[in-house]
Amino acid sequence: MTDHQVAGLGTLQGRYRMLRLIRGFEELALTLVKSGAIVGGTHPYIGQEAVAVGVCAALRPQDRITSTHRGHGHVLAKGAEPRRLLAELTGRVGGLNQGRGGSMHAADLSLGILGANGIVGAGAPIAVGAAWAARQAAEDRVVVSFFGDGALNQGVLLESLNLAAIWRLPVVFVCEDNGYATTLPAEVAVAGSALGRAAAFGIPAAEVDGMDTEAVLAAATTAVDRARAGHGPGFLRCRTYRYQGHHTMERRMKVSYRSAEEVDSWRARDPLPRAAALLDQDQCAAGDREVAELLAEAEEFALSSEHPDPAGACDHLYASGLRPRAGAVA
Repeated sequence: MTDHQVAGLGTLQGRYRMLRLIRGFEELALTLVKSGAIVGGTHPYIGQEAVAVGVCAALRPQDRITSTHRGHGHVLAKGAEPRRLLAELTGRVGGLNQGRGGSMHAADLSLGILGANGIVGAGAPIAVGAAWAARQAAEDRVVVSFFGDGALNQGVLLESLNLAAIWRLPVVFVCEDNGYATTLPAEVAVAGSALGRAAAFGIPAAEVDGMDTEAVLAAATTAVDRARAGHGPGFLRCRTYRYQGHHTMERRMKVSYRSAEEVDSWRARDPLPRAAALLDQDQCAAGDREVAELLAEAEEFALSSEHPDPAGACDHLYASGLRPRAGAVA
């Protein structure tokens, strides 16, 4: 397997470190939401880390991804600097997108991160377009589209599956099935099945334990290698679970839709201790220390970075660099 080279995901120790980084980053983000440093809240990825790490470990630096509203894990696993992602969440100019994208729209084109997306399923057509463009340019790239089970009922996803299959594009569709679309159980909202949707378009599909990093990596490697070899798209359904609410606002709203027993049963399958069990204590301790240092640096960098100048609010609206005419924006 080719080493990721950017995020060091080619080893068990590197994958454990990334799992720990994503978990710690999300826990830090929760603290900053409570303090008001992150305005508007976030969609925590805690519990689902094995999907991002396992899939991105199967990719090469030149490969691309599209993400979701719950995208911090994907962005970090593809190699983004934690300090710059955290600065983006806090709306600072040191962020990946100068504080203009925030939690749901972080991107770094230099790393192949085509952006998180606040619209359910909207990353799929972007991934298909990127894969088509890569093939037209004879570039050796595979594109991964992450989406949740809530996207299975979105027409744009089905259109994307159709085009990818017809044109045999190098795309891997990764469904992070955490069982809920916000608070609605997937079992009462999704007719048929995730794998059935892929099968309808003749796309090879596999179901994998999304709480097991190594299982995700094995399945993703098969799909990515097949796509890279020119055999068309693949589809993964990763059964996973988020330990936190859909959004940090749930705590304030006191929403209740999952039993404590259900949450506890999934906590028993936590991907972090499962990954730690494959290493010795010294390796885990070294990874934990490194992550702690990275997160401390990230917090200091993010909170010391400047806020954007309101005078530049209309910058970057057009690719040409043009600004709206005077008076067009209140």
